[in-house]
Amino acid sequence: MIYNYHTHTHRCGHASGAEEEYIEAAIKNGIKYMGFSDHMPLKFADGSESGYRVPTAEGKIYCEQIKALSKKYKGKIDIKVGFEMEYYPELFDEMLKKAIEYGAEYLILGQHFIMPENLAAKDTFRATNSVDELKKYTKAVLSAIEKNIFTYVAHPDVFNYVGDVGIYQKEMRKICVASRENNVPLELNFLGIRQHRVYPNDAFWQIAGEEKSPVTFGFDAHEVSSAFDGESLLKAKQIVEKYNLNYIGIPKLRLIK
Repeated sequence: MIYNYHTHTHRCGHASGAEEEYIEAAIKNGIKYMGFSDHMPLKFADGSESGYRVPTAEGKIYCEQIKALSKKYKGKIDIKVGFEMEYYPELFDEMLKKAIEYGAEYLILGQHFIMPENLAAKDTFRATNSVDELKKYTKAVLSAIEKNIFTYVAHPDVFNYVGDVGIYQKEMRKICVASRENNVPLELNFLGIRQHRVYPNDAFWQIAGEEKSPVTFGFDAHEVSSAFDGESLLKAKQIVEKYNLNYIGIPKLRLIK
């Protein structure tokens, strides 16, 4: 594996380590293509900000710093800067505009909430048997895929639905079909593997294999030691083989203008 476009920084408040440390660790382990995609800044209508994102005051600084490091390490590693971002229909245009203004080059979709987190009672990691919430998650991901803006869908199996399996399969198949039809890859997420989270979800990846959805890998690094994750890589390859996934390798970046 010579790529990883899912790397966070200390600016989001729940990751550690200096950006240059991530880069050095990536180079040491043979990474040739690297992307920083920290959580997209977002200011709510009341002026407050989310506690798990890059502060709005640091959005431009974040992009400028990564671009400076990209120049410094040119010839050793190709580095891009972007954001991991939710799709909120009422905020999407403004968030995309801000991402471009900050200097982001690409976006990945990470639907951690089904509505802006200042309004959401819980995130998508929390167990629920609500069909309505499951369908809202599906609708958000489908809408994002159809925008043809996001390079890929990070941890598409993040929604922790514990209700009827048949309903879950029906909704997730919609995502897998849309991924294939729009050629937007689905990320097999290594943070989920190494922290034994609710994802990767076997039920989801079985469907992805059946639908031949394009699949890519992402370290989802929140600490320098995860700038390369060989142990999770082995497990991810096993999942690819188990479900005969359409693993495409390096995703094609959808550069935003």
